[in-house]
Amino acid sequence: MMTSVLSRDQTPRPGSGGEGADAPHSASLLPPERLPFADRLRSGIAAPVLPLWLACLVALGGGLSLMTGFPGADVWPMTFVGVAAILVSLIGQRWNRALLVGLVGGVTFWCAHISWLTLYLGPVPWLALAILEAIFFAIGALTIAFVYRFAGAVWPTPLGRLGILPVVVSGLWTAREAITAVAPEGGFSWGRVAFSQSTSPFSHLVAFVGVSGLSFLLVWLVAFVIQLCREVSLRAVTRFALGILAVGLLLVVPAWPAPTSGTTRIAAVQGNTKSGLLDRVEAGDNLNAHITETLKLEGNAVDMVVWPENASDVDPETSRAAAADLDFISGIMKAPLVVGTIAERDGKFYNTSLLWENGSVADFYDKRHPVPFAEYMPARPFFRALVPDLVDLVTRDYQVGTTDTVMNVNGVIAGISICFDITDDSAVQAMVDDGAQVILAQTNNADFGQTDENLQQLAIARLRAIETGRSVVNISTVGHSAIIAPDGSTLDAIAPYTPGAMVDDVPLSTTVTPASLAGRGLEWLVSGLGFAGLALALVAAVRARRAARRA
Repeated sequence: MMTSVLSRDQTPRPGSGGEGADAPHSASLLPPERLPFADRLRSGIAAPVLPLWLACLVALGGGLSLMTGFPGADVWPMTFVGVAAILVSLIGQRWNRALLVGLVGGVTFWCAHISWLTLYLGPVPWLALAILEAIFFAIGALTIAFVYRFAGAVWPTPLGRLGILPVVVSGLWTAREAITAVAPEGGFSWGRVAFSQSTSPFSHLVAFVGVSGLSFLLVWLVAFVIQLCREVSLRAVTRFALGILAVGLLLVVPAWPAPTSGTTRIAAVQGNTKSGLLDRVEAGDNLNAHITETLKLEGNAVDMVVWPENASDVDPETSRAAAADLDFISGIMKAPLVVGTIAERDGKFYNTSLLWENGSVADFYDKRHPVPFAEYMPARPFFRALVPDLVDLVTRDYQVGTTDTVMNVNGVIAGISICFDITDDSAVQAMVDDGAQVILAQTNNADFGQTDENLQQLAIARLRAIETGRSVVNISTVGHSAIIAPDGSTLDAIAPYTPGAMVDDVPLSTTVTPASLAGRGLEWLVSGLGFAGLALALVAAVRARRAARRA
C-alpha cells in the first residue's frame, strides 16, 4: 500500500500533540466502518495537513492562482491550482483557523480580481467590495473545513469518502457562489469559478449544466483528485487511473450541437464615447458619436441597428432633437434601432433600452440588475456620512426593471441585457423562457479603462452564448465589443477604444439547451447535497464533543 503525504496526518495519534491531540486514536483492529460510533468519532477527526502559518501562505498563493485563471491573464489551468491550494489549506483546520485561512485566500483573490475598480474611484469602493466578498468566501471556507475535519467520522470507508466528500465540498463551494450572486443588494456574480473557463476545453459543459453546474464540476474534479491522494487504501496506479478517468469523463462529453434556424443581419456600433462616471462632456456627445459611426454604414442592408448602453445620453422621449436624430438614423439604415438611454417616468429613473422605429418607441426594456453604489446608493445618508465625495458621484438612483426581457425587432425576438444583467442567471434564463432567438448585450465599460473588467465581462457573455445556445451581440461604448456564435466562437469584433461597427449575419436559434431546461434546479441540487453533508458533519461534531466529555 502507498501512503500519501496528504494523508499522514489525517488521523491523529496519541501523543502527537498539536491540534489533533484531542482526538485519541482507537486501539481497535476492526475496520473503521465496524467500530462503535464513539470510536469512529475519536479516530475520524482529521488533523490539519498544514500548520496555520503555512496554510495561510498556501491560501494566499491559491487566491493569486485563482485570479490568474480569469481574463486578462486567462491562464485557465491556474484556476484548478488555485482551488486545490485553497482546499488543501483548509483540511483539518478548526473553525477559527479555517475562517482566517479563508479570509486570507478570499482577500487575496478579490483584491486582485477586481482591482479595476481603483482606476477612477480609488481604493475605498475596491476595498469595501473585496472585503465583503472575502467575508463570504471565508464563511464558505469554514463550511468546507468543517466537512473535511469530520469526514472520517461521517464516511468511515475510503470509497465512501472518495465518492461523497468531493461532492459535498464542491456543493458547498457552489452554494457560496450562488448565494453571493443574488445577495446582498442583488448580489455580485463576478468571480465564479465557471467564469474563468470561457476559453478552456471545459467551456462546452456549460450548455449542459449551466454556470453553477460548471463551477460544481470543476471544483469536484479538484476535490476528487485531492481525496485520491489522501486515501491510503488505494494503490498509486489506481489513484492515477481514477484521476485520469475523472478528467476524461468531463472532456469527452460532446459539445452541444447548438442548432440554428436562419440569420438576421445586425449592425452593432461602438462609438468610443467618453461615457464614464467622471467624464465631463456635453449632453448629446455620446449620441453624436454613435450617429457619426452609424452614418458610415449607409447603404448596408441590415435588419436592425444596435447601439450600446447609454449611447443616447439624451432621452428621445423627452427631447425632440434626440427623437429627430433617431428617426434620421433609422430612416437612413431602413431598420429599427435598439438604443440605450436613461429614461425618467413618474419621477423615477431607469437604465433603459429602447426599440425605436416609425418615429417612436415601439418597446423598451428596463435594466433588471442596477449596480449598487454605482447606479443607486443603498442607505444613502449612512454612506454619505462616511464618504460624501464618492456617494455624491451617484446623483440619481435607478429603479429595478420589471419589464419582460425581449423585444420583437423586425420579426426577430431579441433578448435584451444591459451590462450587469449578463451576469444574472435569472435574467438570462428569463430571456430564453421569453423566446429570445438572439441576445443583445448592451454595455458601457468606460469607467474601467484598459483594465481586465471588460475582458471578464466578455468572457461571461461568451459562456452565456454557449449556455443558452444563442448568439450574443456584446456591444460596448468603448469595448470589448464582439458578436459571439452559439458555440462560443467569435464571429466579429471591434478593437477596444476604437470607433467602429460590426455588420454581420447573426445566427438565430430557438433551441433549448439542457442547461436552460434545468434552469436553477441543478444549482439547488448540488447546493443541497453540500448542505446535507455539512449537516451530517455538524451532527458528528456534536457527538464527538459528547463522546469526549464522557471519555
